[in-house]
Amino acid sequence: MAKQMSILPFTGKLGPLIGYKRNGQYFLRSMPESVQQTAATRRASRRFGFASRKGAFIRHAFYPHLDIHCDGGHINRLNKLLIAAGDHHAALTGFRFNQHTGVDRFFAVAPRLLPNGILNIPAQTIDGYKSIAALEVKVIATRIDFISRQVVGSETVTLMIAPDTTFQETNVSLDVTGQGSLVVVFQVRALYKDGPSNGRQYMAADIIAVAATQVPKYAKKRTYPKRTRLLPNLTYTHAYPAVIQLE
Repeated sequence: MAKQMSILPFTGKLGPLIGYKRNGQYFLRSMPESVQQTAATRRASRRFGFASRKGAFIRHAFYPHLDIHCDGGHINRLNKLLIAAGDHHAALTGFRFNQHTGVDRFFAVAPRLLPNGILNIPAQTIDGYKSIAALEVKVIATRIDFISRQVVGSETVTLMIAPDTTFQETNVSLDVTGQGSLVVVFQVRALYKDGPSNGRQYMAADIIAVAATQVPKYAKKRTYPKRTRLLPNLTYTHAYPAVIQLE
């Protein structure tokens, strides 16, 4: 590993060298002459590639709606979470786009998604913060079809809350119909009198719920074989179509 000292550092491949950035500094390493993969490393590589593509899909589904700065390591943290979770998408619950601050800093009692698609924000006391005039709460509900990798639909709801006050219980209806999982992000941003705060300790955006599509279960209707009613003075043959002969 060698440190880059040039005026214009680079990342990526340049001839036999690879440039990369770590902790704000640029380094160099040489490319290996050959790479031998075992069956285990190939499986791990496929899992990482699949998780990386899914992570990029999730991020770009929410980026247009987020108003906060994500931390520099959120991409790797999301990929690592997806590798461990596999197809268990509920494991995304609790992921923070800004790892430095979570929703629990502002809401001691966490919001919860009810089975009927209602987001319940319980009543609680909101703390006061120096020079903060209001808290902007933004609920982002996005229905994602992970199989086809499509964003079925999105809805955002914004609330303004005064700090250092008692917050009354509020229900937010999230009407995003369609197939796929409903992923809900709860964003909180502190506002000064002249605009939003850019401090990382005053902005949070967490995935607070992942709900799969509920497929309705219909009762299986019991069927009975049809009974043949014999009419008097008629003879039935076994030929098809049925032939009825009069006596």
